[in-house]
Amino acid sequence: MTTPAVELSGITKRFPGVVANDDVNLRVAEGEIHAVVGENGAGKSTLMKILYGMQSADEGRMLVGGTEVDFSSPSEAIEHGIGMVHQHFMLADNLTVLENVVLGAEPRRRGLIDRKAARRDLEALGASYGLDIHPDDLVETLEVGERQRVEIIKVLYRGARVLILDEPTAVLVPQEVEELFRNLRELKARGHTIIFIDHKLEEVLAIADTITVLRQGRTVATVDPAEVTAHELAELMVGSELPTPSTEPRVADDHVTLAVRDLSVLDGSDRPTLDRVSLDVHRGEIVGVAGVEGNGQGELIEAILGLCQTSGGQLLLDGEDIGHWPVRRRREAGIGYVPEDRHSRGLLVDAPLWENAMLGHQTMAPFARGPFLDRSGARSATARIVEHFDVRTPGIDTSARALSGGNQQKLVIGREMAASPRLLVAAHPTRGIDVGAQASVWAGLRAARRDGLAMLLVSADLEELIGLADRLVVMLRGRVVAELDPATTTPRILGGYMTGADE
Repeated sequence: MTTPAVELSGITKRFPGVVANDDVNLRVAEGEIHAVVGENGAGKSTLMKILYGMQSADEGRMLVGGTEVDFSSPSEAIEHGIGMVHQHFMLADNLTVLENVVLGAEPRRRGLIDRKAARRDLEALGASYGLDIHPDDLVETLEVGERQRVEIIKVLYRGARVLILDEPTAVLVPQEVEELFRNLRELKARGHTIIFIDHKLEEVLAIADTITVLRQGRTVATVDPAEVTAHELAELMVGSELPTPSTEPRVADDHVTLAVRDLSVLDGSDRPTLDRVSLDVHRGEIVGVAGVEGNGQGELIEAILGLCQTSGGQLLLDGEDIGHWPVRRRREAGIGYVPEDRHSRGLLVDAPLWENAMLGHQTMAPFARGPFLDRSGARSATARIVEHFDVRTPGIDTSARALSGGNQQKLVIGREMAASPRLLVAAHPTRGIDVGAQASVWAGLRAARRDGLAMLLVSADLEELIGLADRLVVMLRGRVVAELDPATTTPRILGGYMTGADE
């Protein structure tokens, strides 16, 4: 039997009150693409952080190429040929591709950085692996898929033979996913070993040679993708079938809850990041917004919430101009908000759940009584949210940080739904959560839609958009470039408009 590229045996990692990894075993053959799947909180990320030297195991053994190792830092992992591409890219936007790749590992000649050698090595790497890169491009000008290629080149430049990819397809359109998979197959053909975490089971089945499933911190199965279906994988992960965001009959009426008219936003250089955008969202309707990240979706959301200054246009809520209203007044008027990043904008992670349940609603009942906070009302309301939205927690005094990502997201969505909003602005509501939590979120959004909620849904998950939305709009370079019917749209068609191929 050949020596595995990576072998983890009996890995156990405990945090206060939580066992993240409980006697986990993982064996990755050299030159294979090995997927690790599981619910949020199943221990995938912790396991990869241990392998990459970001955390230390309490128990167990790690072998890399047959040699026992115990990394105390990522630099030690890199020295042993292990590199990691994080879901949130670790690139400096104001530097070039070349500068990002060699940063911290610059070739030197007579004490100075040898830029010619760096460029030669970078171009050779790109050509060798079929990774199309331009060394002098500023990273801030690159599309998401191009940034990911830079991250991959960066770890290859440091000599990585084993690549760990965390949620590599989370922010990619279908065409970019296909390009990534071509790159991964080329890496595999040249002898590299790839370990990747993914929630999209159909993609896992398409690319992986072997799949290891974690559940509640333990290894429950290692399977051959040729011998298992997505439904069977989901059952191994969560004990239920794979959910789908199936389309329901249209319930929207003629009443326009949100009207956006010629809305524009300028950046710091007076360039339009949102360029005369117009759209309507009716009562009982979900309008899905598709687009490669950075094409104006974020500015549209912030303009609706009052989080950024608009340079022109109108915003009407039930016919009333709200463009000059502050954020608090918009929230009190019934605009709910599920932010893209639940940690930075949705939660106070070190505060208890009952305090988090008040955020954005702290001036209204049941969280307030006159000018004062109502602690008793807040605690009772939080308990109802936890029960109704199946937030799995030891209690409402638990900190938000102690919850898995899926339960954090259910708390945020439950908080917004419990306030009975007129309009919900939801940004990537299921990003980074497992299939079980996904099913719960989709069910909640569909139920609210049936009850007459108007919803603007921004998502990078094209299947989610097609399955949930009544209408789809596509944004490119700050403009709406297409309006599509989900019933006749595929992810590939959407991807074409998103990248400008079908303009």
